[in-house]
Amino acid sequence: MCCGLVTLDVVQVVDALPRPDEKVVARSVSATFGGPAANAAATAAVLGVPTRFVTAVGDGPLAEVVRRELADCGVGLVDAAAGTSGGRLAVSTVLVTRATGERAVVSTNASGFGDLAARAVAGGSGLLDGVGPGDVLLLDGHLPGLALTLARGARERGARVVLDGGSWKPDAVEMIGLCDAVVVSADFRPPGLGAGDVLAAVAALGPRFVARTRGPRPVEVLDAGERYDVAVPEPERVVDTLGAGDVVHGAFAAGVARGASWRSALEQAVVVASRSVEHPGARGWAGGAAV
Repeated sequence: MCCGLVTLDVVQVVDALPRPDEKVVARSVSATFGGPAANAAATAAVLGVPTRFVTAVGDGPLAEVVRRELADCGVGLVDAAAGTSGGRLAVSTVLVTRATGERAVVSTNASGFGDLAARAVAGGSGLLDGVGPGDVLLLDGHLPGLALTLARGARERGARVVLDGGSWKPDAVEMIGLCDAVVVSADFRPPGLGAGDVLAAVAALGPRFVARTRGPRPVEVLDAGERYDVAVPEPERVVDTLGAGDVVHGAFAAGVARGASWRSALEQAVVVASRSVEHPGARGWAGGAAV
């Protein structure tokens, strides 16, 4: 199960980013869903792990695009905002530089969905039905009230909880404390830490396994007190780095759900992510997904 943000991504491939007051013509354009937990859920589903995605989608034409494409990816959508009105789906505009695969993102946040955690509890929604020992709940730090509610319930049922730490968020301390494993980005840093030891600071909050991705550089790991690096395979070419971190998290959670150790799951995940940047979009690699 994944819980977190879903967006509608409008992706345009350009030769170069526009300068102020400049207009450029895109080489291609596409509209599809995005968001850390959404891409992770799609990754796990592509890798053959049955996956449920709890998020807030709401109503309207943009929401219908997201619903349809999640279904096409084999992801079971649970819309915690179903039946509400006034919610606004997050939208991201993504510019991908053709020659390097680098991306620039402008986004809005999801808003107007109210207290999703209270609705989930009061409604007896059964969001965790079927979740038990051996299962994995992946959080991306968004929709924190809902995520914390699910994390507490998952732990009570014996499932393992994993966090995608893209950036430090107000509820990070509590959320990390409910996690068995945390995989953070190079930009993730607890307040006041400066250039200190991010892995140790995160591990001190409770998780047994902490890793820090750094793009193409080796992933740093602190595993029950043991430190080591996991090498990232060099891709044959870089077409698009969009969503590569999300692929790491989805493949990592999928590996753990299959019974792999934390270390083995991470080693497998970076292989999948390295292959993903050889293709356009966060899921362009999915046609040859066997690992």
